[in-house]
Amino acid sequence: MTTTGHRGLDHEEPLIFEQDSPGLSGVDLPLPKGGPDRLGGLGRSRPLGLPGMAEPQVVRHFTRISQRNYAIDAGMYPLGSCTMKHNPRLNEKVVRLPGLGDLHPLQPVRTVQGALRLVDTLAHWLKTLCGMPAVALSPAAGAHGELCGLMTIRAAHEARGDARRKVLVPESAHGTNPATAALCGYDVDPIPANDRGRLDLAAFKAKLDGSVAALMLTNPNTCGLFEDQVIEAADLVHRAGGYFYCDGANFNAIVGRVRPGDLGVDAMHINLHKTFSTPHGGGGPGSGPVVLSAALAPYAPVPYVVHDKGGFRLIESDPKAFGRIRAFHGQMGMFVRALSYMMSHGGDGLRQAAEDAVLNANYVMARLGDLLSPAFLGPCMHECLLDDHALKDTGVTTLDIAKALIDEGFHPMTVYFPLVVHGAMLIEPTETESKASVDQFIAAMRALALRAKSGDAEFFHESPTLAPRRRLDETSAARHPVLRWRPPAPPAAAAE
Repeated sequence: MTTTGHRGLDHEEPLIFEQDSPGLSGVDLPLPKGGPDRLGGLGRSRPLGLPGMAEPQVVRHFTRISQRNYAIDAGMYPLGSCTMKHNPRLNEKVVRLPGLGDLHPLQPVRTVQGALRLVDTLAHWLKTLCGMPAVALSPAAGAHGELCGLMTIRAAHEARGDARRKVLVPESAHGTNPATAALCGYDVDPIPANDRGRLDLAAFKAKLDGSVAALMLTNPNTCGLFEDQVIEAADLVHRAGGYFYCDGANFNAIVGRVRPGDLGVDAMHINLHKTFSTPHGGGGPGSGPVVLSAALAPYAPVPYVVHDKGGFRLIESDPKAFGRIRAFHGQMGMFVRALSYMMSHGGDGLRQAAEDAVLNANYVMARLGDLLSPAFLGPCMHECLLDDHALKDTGVTTLDIAKALIDEGFHPMTVYFPLVVHGAMLIEPTETESKASVDQFIAAMRALALRAKSGDAEFFHESPTLAPRRRLDETSAARHPVLRWRPPAPPAAAAE
């Protein structure tokens, strides 16, 4: 242990509130002299409680903690179902161009004809890639797109006076699916997975009746598998008078290879921020457009872009639309990035990206399958799923492997998800990782698997040892979170 707590250039950085020095400030401002109370009588009766710090302290603090962040620009991010891939800098350059980066949603339509043309072009690409006639661009992210799709389905049922109240959701679907259905007022009825990790068609048929409003199916599903009975499932739900909602969060695995419309899909959200450029996660802006079948298109939310002799314009009201799902048309920055990505790749490039993602995942599974057990037999799609069967009797758990992987310089894969697989390790290498980087990851995983089988469980229980922080008690952190920092109580005054 060093005197300072630092390890080389890795600084031991205290919380910003622990660096508080009363009286210090980065900027000196004169006290206000009189004037009206602009807080509406809500003037503060106590200090803000912000830490007193000089400007260099603030800059150094946030620089130091930023250096502890792991990012896609630093290394491979094998998180399953999250598609953390390289973000081409071309897209960032395009989104900042004058006329795109400085738009305002309340500008007159005549001053944003180019932007509306861009939005219309993006819609054309999405409809073409999905083989569907309409798209609602306004949803802000994947779960928001699910909500849009279910609200469109509900509007279509209500328009024909059909008060169906049940939605069937397979256990292999994303967890937001049942939450979205419940939020829309539907009763959620789960469908189990079969031993192949896919929709149990027999169980689906048994629950399919006139009360079913929709089937919500993720394809490729959360086990990283293509639902190969999807067309039959779509036909069955249509014959029962329901609609087929497809969770398109994993669309990146089939772009250019499969058109969802050809599978019988009525509504599917697309995560632009996963499939078409921007890395998923991190709290940044998302975008979840929903492609719609001809049966649902009339009920899509407003606004939407149309083109006629007068140019491009926004339709702000439509008697059949279920209404609005957000204030304005959508996340323009994500539209620009996505279209830049699509046009720079072209249709053939998008197809190759999907094929490379699937190739990388199957390569990982083939190289690890002899030491770590694949959850299901056969090839996978864009992510491979391993379980903890191979770790039995070693004293090493899935969590131990993930923690030890940090010391190897890799962000851990998704663990214990999906819930239908015990001790799950869900790995998505994406299409942007080279064979060399994937081989490095594989070598680290193989070394850890061999060490686990050698009986060195104590090594794993102590990992990570090289990270800025050792292993945390995640259970206690979840059950007893410390959400507000409080300064330690001053020492009791010495007795006189």
